[in-house]
Amino acid sequence: MHPMWRIHAASCASHATRDVVGSSVELMGRHSFTTGAEQHPGHRSVAGGLARAAVFGISDGLVSNVSLVIGFAGSGVDSTLVRLAGLAGAIAGGASMAAGEWISVSAQNELITRELEIERRELHVNTAAETHELAKIYESHGIEPQRAAAAAADVMNDPEAALAVHAREELGVDPGVLPSPWQAAALSLVCFLFGALLPVVPWFIGEGTGARFASIIIGVIAAAIVGASIGKFAERRIAWSSLRQVLILLVACGVTYLIGQLLDVSVS
Repeated sequence: MHPMWRIHAASCASHATRDVVGSSVELMGRHSFTTGAEQHPGHRSVAGGLARAAVFGISDGLVSNVSLVIGFAGSGVDSTLVRLAGLAGAIAGGASMAAGEWISVSAQNELITRELEIERRELHVNTAAETHELAKIYESHGIEPQRAAAAAADVMNDPEAALAVHAREELGVDPGVLPSPWQAAALSLVCFLFGALLPVVPWFIGEGTGARFASIIIGVIAAAIVGASIGKFAERRIAWSSLRQVLILLVACGVTYLIGQLLDVSVS
């Protein structure tokens, strides 16, 4: 579900208009950004995409490194090499995940900033057309035409308020609150490392078949927890979300293990 924001034009509208805007205008956002606007009961803040970064980080780290460890174990290499592969995979994957998240969020913010500048210019150059457009948007939310026109005119008297309203209506974003690429990158790194290092732990305690099964069991339990968390957060069926994550993990492990068996590499 996408977040919905309620528009408040308190700084630039008359009392009657504020009542109209505050009580009748709800905006559907296309991006997962937190805002300073009133939050509707039952809606969860996804902290500017940080929840997504955390879930992807743990899930990717878990699946990729369990698969890597099991693949190396299936090839018959020494336990020392399995540990080394697991650590290297965790570090390399975490760095890649963090870099990718930083680039993704930065590019998204740059695109949003560009769109906001275009919208700011349109508000200045085509004020009448933008006012009419905003009034029509208010009408689409059930406000009477006369009151919608008055509300739009009041909002347009404040350029920054007008930009905020148009940005939320047309772009689905709050121009004052954009996700931090550094926060997203750091969270991705930490979560990926956490998920990736879990299946490596048994190889520091034991070796061989016991460590192999322990890695799989830890991976399955962790995948089930991640899936259940996703299901609860998204208000989907928790059992199915958990099962889906576990199946993805097991399929990935099976593929890499078979590849390791086919290669049948033994390193003395």
